[in-house]
Amino acid sequence: MSFLDRLAAIQQQKQSRLCVGLDPDPARFPSFLLGDHSLAASAMRFNAAIIEATAPLACAFKLNLAFYENFGREGPRVIDETLDRIPSDTLAIADGKRADIGNSARFYAAATFKRHDFDACTISPYMGRDAAESFLGYEDKAVFVLTRTTNASAGALQQLEATDPEDGDDGVPRP
Repeated sequence: MSFLDRLAAIQQQKQSRLCVGLDPDPARFPSFLLGDHSLAASAMRFNAAIIEATAPLACAFKLNLAFYENFGREGPRVIDETLDRIPSDTLAIADGKRADIGNSARFYAAATFKRHDFDACTISPYMGRDAAESFLGYEDKAVFVLTRTTNASAGALQQLEATDPEDGDDGVPRP
């Protein structure tokens, strides 16, 4: 079954469209999660509590990979343990906004879809189609292509019009 078919079935079953972000920031953990535990263990407890509380309505959980990479060697384990806790009737999205070419893109895609078995991921298309192709080869997976971001300075580049002859074809001003 395709990603979109699975998503539609989950939305119908749960009568919801909720996607829950799992972004374990130790600075925002409740004090009861800290203490004698490692930050990675606290992150796992944090994620477990959120998953348990939201699973009945959640159609998907989105893990922002930067938060997990911050845990160093324990990061991949926290990702795996988090994915193990996500109910089988719920999708898992890797929010990594990956953007690279060649072997790097191929390994990012394999880590996302084979190593961790996410259902979908986010990528940045800035480097062109060949940066996306490694991700697009997984037929039962989905790729969300970043087209507009919400950060305050995003419009400086994302809404730039290429009208100056000194600008490149990509609309990026040249020095």
